[in-house]
Amino acid sequence: MQMKPISRTAARSLIAAAAALTCLAAEAATIKIQSRDPAGYGFNDPTPVKPVGGNMGTTLGEQRMNVYRYVADVWGRNLQSDVEITVSAGWENLACTSTSATLGSAGAWNIWILTEPGQPDTLYPQALANKLLGENLSEGQPDDGSGYGNVDIKTQFNARLGQPGCLDGSPFYLGLDGNNGDEVDFAATLMHELGHGLGFSVLGVNTGTGGYYYGYPSIWERFMYDNTAKKTWLEMTPAERKASAINPLQLAWNGPNVRAAAGMLAPMPVVKSTSPAGAVPLIDYSPSVFGPAAPSNGKLGALALIANQAGELGHGCSPFNAANAAAAKGRVPIISRGGCNFTQKVKNAQDAGAVGVILANNVAGSFAPGGADSSIRIPSVGVTQADGEQLKAAVNAAKPFGSRAQPGQVTASFSVDPSRRAGADLAGRPLLYTPNPLVGGSSVSHFDVTAVPNLLMEPSINDDLTLEVVPPKDLTLPLLKDLGW
Repeated sequence: MQMKPISRTAARSLIAAAAALTCLAAEAATIKIQSRDPAGYGFNDPTPVKPVGGNMGTTLGEQRMNVYRYVADVWGRNLQSDVEITVSAGWENLACTSTSATLGSAGAWNIWILTEPGQPDTLYPQALANKLLGENLSEGQPDDGSGYGNVDIKTQFNARLGQPGCLDGSPFYLGLDGNNGDEVDFAATLMHELGHGLGFSVLGVNTGTGGYYYGYPSIWERFMYDNTAKKTWLEMTPAERKASAINPLQLAWNGPNVRAAAGMLAPMPVVKSTSPAGAVPLIDYSPSVFGPAAPSNGKLGALALIANQAGELGHGCSPFNAANAAAAKGRVPIISRGGCNFTQKVKNAQDAGAVGVILANNVAGSFAPGGADSSIRIPSVGVTQADGEQLKAAVNAAKPFGSRAQPGQVTASFSVDPSRRAGADLAGRPLLYTPNPLVGGSSVSHFDVTAVPNLLMEPSINDDLTLEVVPPKDLTLPLLKDLGW
């Protein structure tokens, strides 16, 4: 291989160099955390805290660093590299409101162009390029003025999370045992973000236009296969890549390691109509991450429609009025996405006596309803916008088939389709996240939300995640191995 550096900052120039590819067996990786926080802030915050969930730190800053070190060690045990991986870590006041917040982010700070026989010049994140070539490619280069210009990965997380005005009451949970309750599990969040920095990301494509930022493809595009175009992203025009990025449930990962491990995905969960027979076809669903788990088999209940109420922020966002409560009691209302949190919609239905909820998307594509509310006791699932409309139409169409006392109804049940895997295409290739409209920073750089079990590198941090990155728990490490790890 030959390599050239390409900086994430405009001030640095493109410099040519050469090196031989190192093919020796690598040792377990070592990850070094470099704090860039000032005194009294972030990792240096002296606020006293009590030990929690195996984290024995006695100050807020110490506990934050303990989580970083713990997660870095988990990644280090799973990766192989003879070159130390450096991470610049800091805490910042990121964007947030009382009900939403940017948790944090991470990415490869330096990117290199590697030349390989039979392949176009290709972008690699520095940590992976270092591993492949057996040397630190940025060693000895002048810093870009930031103080961290030579690191492999840069991370930043929200120091205000959970404070008034910043996702009120939902701070980062700094325990190491996953018992985060309604708080945000920092260990899982950091594990996810470091995955991006290690290479789990499309590096060089503007997903809004399909064009290359730096004029080169990245290693990521070799394995992105669109079932509609029947091409990889490496073979596509910019217009084709732009269309593929918003082609729901059609963009798959075609790497050999991931394909070999995809059998860990569960059979596809579906909702089927049981009365009247054939009212709707089998409909795929994604289970909500809150509330009780939807059973893989069993009756869901009679479906119901509720009306929009005057003045509410969105369908199902206000406590149900008398008419909607009567419609929902003992049934399963179909509630459209939008206007408020999923948990609020489900809680309103529960308070009205519903036995479950089907949440229908308001845009194309699948979604997994997220959120946290320990008071929710009924199951809920998410379906696509088109499938939601099918179900609503079926409920209306069934009414004439009842009696004068009881209109006809559609009763739905949970089941599975054993011929398919949840989160994979028909060929068994795991899907990438391609909602329509595009979600900048999330689209195509995550596994799709339809995967069961939930995977670390989905666009949301789900409460049932572990810190495992290998089958049968996860597919992250197989994908990184496809890239060259």
